[in-house]
Amino acid sequence: MLTLRKSADRGYADHGWLKSFHSFSFAGYYDSAHMGWGNLRVINEDRIAPGTGFGTHGHRDMEIISYVISGELAHKDSMGNIKGIPPGDVQRMSAGRGVQHSEFNHAPDQTTHFFQIWIEPNVKGIAPSYDQKTVPTEQKQGVLRLVASPDGAQDSVLIHADARMYSGLMDAAQTASLALDPARKAYVHLVRGAIAVNGVVLSAGDAALLAQEDTLRLDQATGAEVLVFDLSA
Repeated sequence: MLTLRKSADRGYADHGWLKSFHSFSFAGYYDSAHMGWGNLRVINEDRIAPGTGFGTHGHRDMEIISYVISGELAHKDSMGNIKGIPPGDVQRMSAGRGVQHSEFNHAPDQTTHFFQIWIEPNVKGIAPSYDQKTVPTEQKQGVLRLVASPDGAQDSVLIHADARMYSGLMDAAQTASLALDPARKAYVHLVRGAIAVNGVVLSAGDAALLAQEDTLRLDQATGAEVLVFDLSA
């Protein structure tokens, strides 16, 4: 079973300094039909205006992944991490029993465009931790590259959750496939371009929610950047 969620059907918030699309209920956007998918709880597509950002705030018991599309995200947290997250990097913060952090765009003339992703952990109350990896463009071209996993396989960031996240860049005749467990769920978010997911065509910002499927097939791509999640049910 595949359900198509169109980009225009997402929640949207314009705070001036921040413009954000919400795939699932978040902050002031609430939709009882879209509270998450499996253990995937949040996918926010954020654009932070130059010289602005999220001030220090707290999280707990959540796996938080940042995936930057353009610009750069400056991260600072109560664990002592002060990092810049450029496009191509995947950052994971395990909030555990509690962490404070801030995220800013310090550039004077460039918007930071990134995805903020929350996955529910399979353990709670752990010590907060941080991980960040660079994934070269060539490693994502024409394939689904594992970028987050519960075992850190293939040099992915390690998450404390029963989930795997893949990133891919596809165009022209390039295709990719992923074997799925029908007892689990999968989620595909198209960042840009166009692509077909099991024969259903997606445009930029669209998502495909899959359940009771044994295979994920990606083809008919045009300048596509895609995020794929293998999730617990």
